[in-house]
Amino acid sequence: MRADMNTIYDQITAGMKAAMLGKDQVTLGALRSVKAALQNAQVAKGNAREQLSENEAQNVVRKQIKQREDAIAMYEQAGRPELVEKEQAEMRVLATLLPTEMTEEEIIPVLEAVIAELGATTKKDMGRVMKEMQTRTEGRAPGKVLSKLVGSRLA
Repeated sequence: MRADMNTIYDQITAGMKAAMLGKDQVTLGALRSVKAALQNAQVAKGNAREQLSENEAQNVVRKQIKQREDAIAMYEQAGRPELVEKEQAEMRVLATLLPTEMTEEEIIPVLEAVIAELGATTKKDMGRVMKEMQTRTEGRAPGKVLSKLVGSRLA
């Protein structure tokens, strides 16, 4: 699967076809579960026939990745390495659906510009800065990294 395909929906469809032809059960399972999660999100939004926006779809995929991270932690505690491996493999498949994440070096200039534009100086401004940063980075910057960088700039 390539990140330059039109939408997450296109990537999932192409990936499922390739996984079926290649008899790759892990990839197929991961893609089927994210497809179901997308359909559930569409129903929850009120229209099962209308696809989610790309940003909304990316958020669903991120949620699926987070669920697998949580499952990995539980399986490691329970001493189930075979299940940890399966969840990690599914996470790698899901990660290919998302755009490449920005590095801290790429985030900092955007952050400096946002802080200057908003006139943010204290921790009280963190919410406004975070909201604007999430918009400008188009979901390509991980929330934890953004939070750390914004917090360190607004001391």
